[in-house]
Amino acid sequence: MLLPKLAFGLVAALIASPAWAQQSPMPAEIAVRLLEMGRVIDPPKTLAIYAPLQQKEPYQGVRTERDVKYGAAERNLLDVFVPETAASPRPVLTFVHGGAFVGGNKRTTPTSPFYDNIMLWAAKNGFVGVNVAYRLAPQSPWPAGARDLASAVRWISDRIGERGGDPSRIYLMGHSAGAVHVSNYVSHPEFHEVKGGGLAGAIMVSGIYDLTAMPLAETQIAYFGTDPARYAERSSLAGLATTDIPLMLAAAELDPEGFVLQFDRMKQATCKRAVGCARAVLLPQHSHMSEVYSINTADTRLTDQILDFVKTGK
Repeated sequence: MLLPKLAFGLVAALIASPAWAQQSPMPAEIAVRLLEMGRVIDPPKTLAIYAPLQQKEPYQGVRTERDVKYGAAERNLLDVFVPETAASPRPVLTFVHGGAFVGGNKRTTPTSPFYDNIMLWAAKNGFVGVNVAYRLAPQSPWPAGARDLASAVRWISDRIGERGGDPSRIYLMGHSAGAVHVSNYVSHPEFHEVKGGGLAGAIMVSGIYDLTAMPLAETQIAYFGTDPARYAERSSLAGLATTDIPLMLAAAELDPEGFVLQFDRMKQATCKRAVGCARAVLLPQHSHMSEVYSINTADTRLTDQILDFVKTGK
């Protein structure tokens, strides 16, 4: 829901003030533009804001390996980013893109900086980066995404050592629909192809974890099916509340309200675990897309949390 014009003007003036600018790593003009867009998912407008802040190819100091096959399906492809001066073995950050279950890719266009930005950040910060594409609905409904991630984790476990990665330290990070696939993979051990899931941790950014908590959109129905009686078993809430895999949850202050509801519900559910609550981060000022498009810029609020999660294991 957008702010009324008067309220928006007051908040925009606050954001633009010198005091606010000193407190936030987000430039005031970007904060105002995101606030003006409101609680919407708008990749093109958000891309226009953040693309000028990102690196352009050729990338310095990193080796890239594109479109490596990890499974039999046409979209079972991944990219690998390895620092040229890597000290081996390094932890592995594996990113899973969003796209409302019916679209999206590991690179939004052949010349886009997204989601190479996440791989470049990973390479700069002590990781081998892996960027994964997966099958899409409606041609490939549930549980295709989780099964594809199982194949990707198996490939990484078997092959990442040759590229300087540590197969015992694989972190799986998903955004939006990608976060749902990550959560489904973690919470449904029957899909695992590597013992124990093969993960040192899972990071879920603006995902949906309880399909029964709200009406599903058409694209979600295209993936999860039309039978509401199946939604509880196809949710990840129960499984994430019992897994011992370290978990990190994130959402954006300007996410559509359903994502914030899901974030709160999952945060509460994970606190029932014997290993304790998941790390939960609500990102101020950010929107559904800006939270990931801002990675590898001066705004390190999400990535600082990821680094600490990896360092501490919680």
